[in-house]
Amino acid sequence: MGLGVLDDAHMAAPPGTYTIGAQDNADQAKDASLKRDGDIILQPQPSDDPNDPLNWSRAWKESIILILAFASGVTTALGPMVTPGLQVIAATYHVSIDLVSSLVIGFFAFWIGATTFFTASGANVWGKRPFLFISAIILFLTCLWGQMIGYVHSFPQLAAMRVIQGMASAPLETLVTSTVSDLFFVHQRGTRLSIWGMMLASGVLLGQTISGAIIQNLSFESTFGISAIMYVPILIGLYFVVVETTYNGPRNGVPKIQIEEKGSFSEVDKAEKETYRDRLRLFHGRLSSESFWKGVWKPVPLITYPAVLFSTVVYGIYYTFLLTISILAVTALSLPPYNLNPAQIGLTNIPLLIVGFIGSPISGWMADWTAKFMARRNNGVFEPEFRLVLMLVAVPFATVGFIGFGYSLHNGASIYQVMAFFSIYSFSVPFASQASLTYVIDCHPTDANQAFVTINFTKAVFTFLATTYANGWMMQVGPKTVFVTLAGINLGVCSMTIPAYVFGKRFRSMIARSTLGQKLAN
Repeated sequence: MGLGVLDDAHMAAPPGTYTIGAQDNADQAKDASLKRDGDIILQPQPSDDPNDPLNWSRAWKESIILILAFASGVTTALGPMVTPGLQVIAATYHVSIDLVSSLVIGFFAFWIGATTFFTASGANVWGKRPFLFISAIILFLTCLWGQMIGYVHSFPQLAAMRVIQGMASAPLETLVTSTVSDLFFVHQRGTRLSIWGMMLASGVLLGQTISGAIIQNLSFESTFGISAIMYVPILIGLYFVVVETTYNGPRNGVPKIQIEEKGSFSEVDKAEKETYRDRLRLFHGRLSSESFWKGVWKPVPLITYPAVLFSTVVYGIYYTFLLTISILAVTALSLPPYNLNPAQIGLTNIPLLIVGFIGSPISGWMADWTAKFMARRNNGVFEPEFRLVLMLVAVPFATVGFIGFGYSLHNGASIYQVMAFFSIYSFSVPFASQASLTYVIDCHPTDANQAFVTINFTKAVFTFLATTYANGWMMQVGPKTVFVTLAGINLGVCSMTIPAYVFGKRFRSMIARSTLGQKLAN
């Protein structure tokens, strides 16, 4: 047993278990040939190929993540940025708030989840770069379309635009996690994912703050026009900096890469470094012999993997509940005793944004620090389950935030008290996100693309249901009942952390030895 993680009788080191440190001189001598970062043994071990993304300069890798994180944040903002104007949209088109919430926000999220099955599989076969760039182009064009809808005032056209926008958003929302896995070692991933998480939180919250003022002073369609402007620098950064990070060469011995020749693949030596001009190509042909349609289907059976199931439910619940609170807050705060207008509702996101800027980097630092600290206490052996320790922060903050928010609205408390409890819940989200996402990446790094499809599709279904029924539910039973119930559901879901931590190593061994696991790996 390693710090509460039960050993497995069949495999001493199932996938995900790594040695990242040595405890004595004998181990140091034995591992002298392994590449290190200080006293940390690099996992995975990089090859000697200069084209291996693990060997790229730190500045280049950090620039890629920053641009992708920013692009992902702007894209994520497209979903809830119209939230402060739900009442305005409903009045303009003479439809119900629930219908607006469902078709303008819920449909957007649903189609992101549905499209990721195809974009993730395509990214594995043809690389991430073409999907990321094409995604940004379509989002730029749909934002211009959204601006033009203001001249025709057509709700069906608005709903159709949001469907296409959701489909186009899939790559920029879902390929960042696997890119982090492409570029960074196990002990570095938490910090980089926290940058992404911070940008996501900024997109959701800052987007609503800015859009609230735009909706109040211009029109809700103008939010799309201004978003189109944001995609101009994103397109430039994606083209000139975010080169292809998919690498299929071996990471030991002579560097090789798969080359397609008349429909078959062969391995050839590839020691020469690609030129910058070569890297700028959008299409590099097939990078893998994997079947595209097999990749489309692969996320479905992945839900049977315990690590994927855990991460899917935990991440999906925390993200969905954050969006649910935002939507319900719009309804509650626009009614007595608060009577806030769209611009004022947008401003309520500022404390949440501040909390996000604090919580995201702390959670990222804790994810990597905890992993290294616990590995040293475990004779240098890292277990992915060590990431789950962050749930000790997420659970109590979420519970207090839910219950306090519900009671505050029920009692008509001051806006400051309401937002204090909302902020407490928001602080829990990056810790739960870090725990779930780094855990699944560490357990199944080669399946990171498809695993996140499973996670994102489930999140999309949760979001669609929440945006469709949340307002009606609160109107029927009141905010206290709603949020106490959500607190109970959240506690039930988070209780999965205990068996995931204790039996996680055995679960990973079981999957690696199973017929399904071996079939999906080939």
